[in-house]
Amino acid sequence: MQIWPAIDLRDGKCVRLQQGNYDQQTVFSSNPVEVAQQFQAAGARYLHLVDLDGARSGTLANRAVIEQIVGSVDMVCEVGGGIRDESSIQQLVEVGVERLVIGTKAISDPEWFQAMCRAYPDRLVLGLDAKSGKVATEGWEQQSDEEPIEVARRYGELPIAAIIYTDIATDGMLAGPNLTAMREMQAAVSLPVVASGGVTTRDDVSALAAIPMAGAIIGRALYEDRISISEALEAVRSR
Repeated sequence: MQIWPAIDLRDGKCVRLQQGNYDQQTVFSSNPVEVAQQFQAAGARYLHLVDLDGARSGTLANRAVIEQIVGSVDMVCEVGGGIRDESSIQQLVEVGVERLVIGTKAISDPEWFQAMCRAYPDRLVLGLDAKSGKVATEGWEQQSDEEPIEVARRYGELPIAAIIYTDIATDGMLAGPNLTAMREMQAAVSLPVVASGGVTTRDDVSALAAIPMAGAIIGRALYEDRISISEALEAVRSR
């Protein structure tokens, strides 16, 4: 199981939100490049970046700092937030981003998403964010009528790199992941599923690895020293 430390970007800073609430923000660093380098030094091979401003506005807002981060580390980097046109995909690919996470546009424009998956095979990641059992969009500020598993199955035959499944209720709350929801999603599709939301302890990582999930995104718990990169990697190895 891959471990993806997360850097959420807002106004060029490394921040974390609670349950996706933009009014519940904690700034952890004004130098996200340094944070990425620290993750790499600790042994991380993967990096999950989120442009929170972009997720809210619908356009890339932190492209410059994303480029700096990607250029400063030797890690597999993926970016989500505000990627809603092919130009944004091209810009990020050009600066070395390996995987692009598409959420809102995959829900609002299925034909466009399918076309992009075929144009960029194994580069796009379907971002499914669940709120009260339904898919949330527009930086988690809107809610659709679709259930996450229904959407995942609809796109199951496309050349998608992975699905990132986020349980918004647990995100940033340091209370553990929604193991039931993660298990159900991984069982429902043949695509790799990466768990996101609430991953806090070594036991959480072990439980996700036992499902088994393809990966786990860890955010606030790393910044508050609830778990380290080395502990997360050791939990995976022990499985």
